[in-house]
Amino acid sequence: MTKLIRVMGAFLKAGALALVAPTAHAEWALNMTQGVTDISRRIYGLHMTILWVCVAIGIFVFGWMIWSIAVFRKSRGAVPDTTLTHSTKVEVIWTVIPVLILIGSAVPAARTLIETENATNTEMTIVVTGYQWKWNYSYQGTGVSFFSTLNRDSNVARQLGSEIDPYKVPDYLLSVDNALVVPAGVKVRILLTSQDVIHAWWVPALAVKKDAIPGLTNVVWFKVDADKTGIYRGQCAELCGRDHGFMPVVIDVRSKQDFDRWLSEKKAAAQPAAATAAVPGATAPQAG
Repeated sequence: MTKLIRVMGAFLKAGALALVAPTAHAEWALNMTQGVTDISRRIYGLHMTILWVCVAIGIFVFGWMIWSIAVFRKSRGAVPDTTLTHSTKVEVIWTVIPVLILIGSAVPAARTLIETENATNTEMTIVVTGYQWKWNYSYQGTGVSFFSTLNRDSNVARQLGSEIDPYKVPDYLLSVDNALVVPAGVKVRILLTSQDVIHAWWVPALAVKKDAIPGLTNVVWFKVDADKTGIYRGQCAELCGRDHGFMPVVIDVRSKQDFDRWLSEKKAAAQPAAATAAVPGATAPQAG
């Protein structure tokens, strides 16, 4: 028994040190993140509110239970009641209080859920099509369209398996060759569908997660804060086949000026390709 206690104590001490270590917090967190959109922060706030309500309920219920076990135990002379008792007042109280808690939770949750589906007044529309195992992004009204697949370094590391250390590959299995580029401060509507099987387009920082279903178009939206430019990563969150884990989503959020410049370059590059495709027998120029 003494040895078991020492082992458990060492284990708990190691766990505590791991939790307080700065590097541990840099790698992972126990809670969900707030995200970079207004709706993601509202979801986070709702999550934290409900969490603390649950904590308060747990403390009250378990505290009362522990107190009852300690005070009304047999060793202190407590005698169980052998008669059937009923209190209408108690029945009403422990029915009304949970109902009020549920209503208080359901109202803000319903409002937030409705807002997540409000794709009105969007300023840009992008069609996202899932394939096994890549994404196609098509910017409506611009002629710009491209595929996004797992990048070369991650793909080589995946194929080599144990021959290399995957942790030395930057953003292992979470990088692509062509990221989805969007402007910050602009409400973007995503028309989501699939070409083959069910996929799911999931980017936690944007609070976006929706299934891509063949023959059906789902609609999601996001609006990244104007000061939150950068790279945000996600994955396909649906079991879409044997290579399901190698289908990342990468969002490159840029300022409006940088995005306009990028889009102009893409439009210019798309025009020669479209003109070549319109000529019978012509071949597209090879990239140098």
